[in-house]
Order: sequence, then structure tokens, then C-alpha cells
Amino acid sequence: MSLPRRLLANWLPAYAALFVLFLYLPVMLLPIFSVNLSATPKFPLTGLTLKWYEGLPKTPALLDAAWNSLIVGVSAAVLATVLGICAARAVTRYRFRGQRAMNGLIMAPLVMPEIIVAVSLLIVLLSAGLSLSLLTVTLGHVLICVPYSISVLISGFEGFDRSLEEASADLGETTAGTFRRVTLPMMTPAIISSLLVSFTISLDDFIMAFFLGGNDVTLPVYVWGQLRFAAKLPSVLALGTLLLVASMVLLTVAEIMRRRAAARTQTTGGLLA
Repeated sequence: MSLPRRLLANWLPAYAALFVLFLYLPVMLLPIFSVNLSATPKFPLTGLTLKWYEGLPKTPALLDAAWNSLIVGVSAAVLATVLGICAARAVTRYRFRGQRAMNGLIMAPLVMPEIIVAVSLLIVLLSAGLSLSLLTVTLGHVLICVPYSISVLISGFEGFDRSLEEASADLGETTAGTFRRVTLPMMTPAIISSLLVSFTISLDDFIMAFFLGGNDVTLPVYVWGQLRFAAKLPSVLALGTLLLVASMVLLTVAEIMRRRAAARTQTTGGLLA
């Protein structure tokens, strides 16, 4: 092995470790300061307490924001997954003119600045006469969740054995019946993974909710509003910790389900692989 390759082999793991540390160290401080007795997030800690967590259920505005986020998250996840199933099936099963262009347009929200997408969607919705509400937030979240949903579902459809559907058709089953009784059961892990990923993205999204929510506040917008008050900072840290844990759990479960789908269909790739 040449000297440059040996140096690269030695320094690359260290660089990766430093990069991960730089990326996640501020996030890891969040749960530490959320149990600090002092309202000021600094070291050394003055003591440990859970009172900031105990006060969260007693805040009506927080509960309303959590309920709004739940409604938007579930709705966006279901709609994005349904659209993702249709798109992923079309992309993997058929070849048609303009397919690559269509794929690029569908995936465009992944690379476009979200604030530009949010402002553009705001102009379109207001021009169409729609008032800002949870409905408009849901539409915005569906727009940004569909590409992630398609990415998850394509890995399931690409390795799907079409002979199973052909066997079902040979036995006299209709196309709709084959899709319901053969395709969907095989795709269930990928579908659940898509639902969880989409829900997590919707739960954490701030920009769409800020521009399209009007007077309906979701959790990220509520957190942003509380940051203006120094006395509210400990509660914000506690809430942020809960959101962080929920996001990590949902993404972990989603990746487990995706890998189960990949094992069924003998495909690879995914969100955390």
C-alpha cells in the first residue's frame, strides 16, 4: 500500500469521527441542559430536576400545538405514502416518454431551498383563494414528504418478484385483487417505513408550518415562539429533547421496517444504510 493510501486509511476514520462529533455534539447538549436546575443553559450544572418536563402537560398552548402537529403529521404521512406508492410502482414497472424528467421534478423538493418552495406555495394557495390553515400546512408537507416516500418505496418495488402477480392473474384474480392481496402484503414493511419517515419529517418541519399555518400553530412554530422569552428556555429544551427522542425512535423503526422489506425483495440501500 502506498504512503498516500496509508495516510488516507489512517486519517479518514478520525475525520469521520470529528465530523460526527461536530454535527451531533450540540444536539447531545440538549437533554443535558433540559434537566438542569438553573434556567440558564451553562456549565457547571447547578442541579438535576425534571420540573421542566412536568410543566409541559400543564401548558394549553403546547397541547394545542402538539395536537395540530399530530393531525398534520398523520394526514401528510398517509397522503404522501399513497402518492408514493403510485409513483414508485409507475417508475419501477413501466417505461414511458418523459419518465426521467418526471422523476427529476418529483425529487426536486429535496434539493430546492425549502423557503423558496414555501413562499411559492404560499403565493399559489392565496391566489387560489384558500385561507391559511392546517390544510395548507398539510399540502406543503405532502409536497416535501413525497420524495422521501418514493425513495423508500422504490427499494421495495424494484426487487419485487413479478411472477407472484402473474401467478395470481393466472389463477383468475383481477388486477385490483392482485394488488390488494399480493402486492400490498409484500410491500407492508416498506409502506410502514414510508409512513414513519413522512410523519417524522412533517413533525420536525418549521418553514412550511411557519409560512402556511396562519393562526394554527404546530410544535416547531410553538418552540420558535417560546424562544423569544428567556424564562421559557428550559421548557423549550425539555420539549426539544422529547422531539429529538421521538424522531430518533421513529427513524430507527422506519429503517428496521425498510430492511425487512429489502430482505423480502433482495434489494439494498436506504435512509440509514
